[in-house]
Amino acid sequence: MEVSMDVNTNQYQGTQRLVYSNNSHDTLYRVFYHLYYNAFQPGSMMDVRSRTIADPDRRVGDRISKLSPDEIGYLHVKNLKVNGKTAEANEVGTILEVTLPEPILPNSQATLELEFDGQVPVQIRRSGRDSEEGVRYSMSQWYPKLANYDEQGWHANPYIGREFYGIWGDFDVKITIDKEYTIGGTGYLQNPNEIGHGYQDEGVTVPEPTGETLTWHFKAPMVHDFMWGADPKYQHDKVLMDNGITVHHFFIPGEKTSENWEKLKEFTPKAIEYMSEHFGQYPYKQFSVVQGGDGGMEYAMSTLITGERSLPSLVGVMVHELAHSWYHGVLATNESLYPWMDEGFTSYATNLTMGEIMSRGRSNVHAGSYRGYFGLVASGLEEPLATHSDHYHTNRAYGAAAYSKGAVFMEQMGYVIGAEVRDRGLLRYFNEWQFKHPNVNDLIRIMEKESGLELDWYKEYYVFTTKTIDYAIKEVKPNGDKTELTLQRVGLMPMPVDLVITYKDGSQESIYLPLVIMRGEKAQEEGTPTRIHTEKWAWVNLEKTLVIDRNLETIKSIEIDPTKRMADVQPENNKVEF
Repeated sequence: MEVSMDVNTNQYQGTQRLVYSNNSHDTLYRVFYHLYYNAFQPGSMMDVRSRTIADPDRRVGDRISKLSPDEIGYLHVKNLKVNGKTAEANEVGTILEVTLPEPILPNSQATLELEFDGQVPVQIRRSGRDSEEGVRYSMSQWYPKLANYDEQGWHANPYIGREFYGIWGDFDVKITIDKEYTIGGTGYLQNPNEIGHGYQDEGVTVPEPTGETLTWHFKAPMVHDFMWGADPKYQHDKVLMDNGITVHHFFIPGEKTSENWEKLKEFTPKAIEYMSEHFGQYPYKQFSVVQGGDGGMEYAMSTLITGERSLPSLVGVMVHELAHSWYHGVLATNESLYPWMDEGFTSYATNLTMGEIMSRGRSNVHAGSYRGYFGLVASGLEEPLATHSDHYHTNRAYGAAAYSKGAVFMEQMGYVIGAEVRDRGLLRYFNEWQFKHPNVNDLIRIMEKESGLELDWYKEYYVFTTKTIDYAIKEVKPNGDKTELTLQRVGLMPMPVDLVITYKDGSQESIYLPLVIMRGEKAQEEGTPTRIHTEKWAWVNLEKTLVIDRNLETIKSIEIDPTKRMADVQPENNKVEF
């Protein structure tokens, strides 16, 4: 792509040449492009949805409905050709419907060429100009973006403000803009010694531009999006990591930013190192942290975050958006259809990373995610995780499900199959499914192969229903010189049970009750009390009676899951003390 930005009118013109490979077995007669900026117009689907949802996003509300012609966003395509032949195109809101002049056959390529005109909307949601912190341009979702075609067909979802799904490609982008502006975002700058602005090699004297503009040339291999931020006031700092990755930070210096952004340069590399070790090696050679947007949002090789924050908040939002590089950027599950596989797993990784690099010393870094899920259950607003992100009835239900319940899914997976096995599975998941758009079945199969257990039941209950977990200790009574214990499944979702017995002498033992439908059992986890008994529990049986080979008078307490990894919605009935 080549694009030219007019910083006076906030309008831009561009050309795009796209070589599309049809890797499917299907013949394609149509294609679809996303035109995201068309959402920022009065009467758009995003405008209507934002004004009519029960709990509107405070950043949006009714602001789109009040935009004037020079404040709206738009993106229009013209002169669209496929293999040199003119294609019929129909703009429908944020989607361009294209009828191909000739079909694209399976395992063949087609070249799609077009011109486009755009206007950058005022900053409302993710993208835009002149943010509350004074950033001129947050250029995300700014170009005609080809929709993704996969095993479920086309995903030409109108943009109403939620998630994205893109196709990997090798991007070659030239951006012409006023010479005073510094750009940071996706990709590797190809002409750093001509551009300067902090990109130049050490010791290089950058020539003065001959005109009023500079043309920045970026390349970004194997990414599914391209974002850039631009501002004449940006300070650009570079950090070269020992592994060859360059970390860029772009921010507007000031009393609310400079001190904490200077400190942030220490934490971004630490986060990349920790995540690469625990979740898979970050595959690119650069990452850009760019002040802009309306909060925090992830993009390929980069993120936009608001910058006037306390240090813990600044590090926290950076870590979260960076963690998206694994689940949104490299694995790239369809986050419109499976938002929890991105936001939830990203939240899980964020919890662990923040606990490590911020030295928080918390015993349970996932406690906040569990509280979020329990709050959702108590609210009565919960919808299944399988709900498409655009179709949740409330923003609260979407947020708590995608972020909190999604994170609980992964931490609870460690309870079901063992934390060490889960951790190995996460690395295997990344290594086997990077750049392949995995879905929930692909993830479950990885965890099944790693653990040797059947886990379809876990997926079906936790993802496709809102049934909750509630196990209880119903009764404990003496049985001669032994102790008889009755457990009860109160909730509708079955789970394996880890039962820990603490004796009055301070020693502990455990009883393990895997579900019959698991077809196996997890290994004894390091640091857990010795198992004295394992007995399978059929999910149809609501109660299970066990006999402990110890006198009741020797027992101090009996507790279901002391680790609190099982998302039991009524933990009050999980423990008895004597």
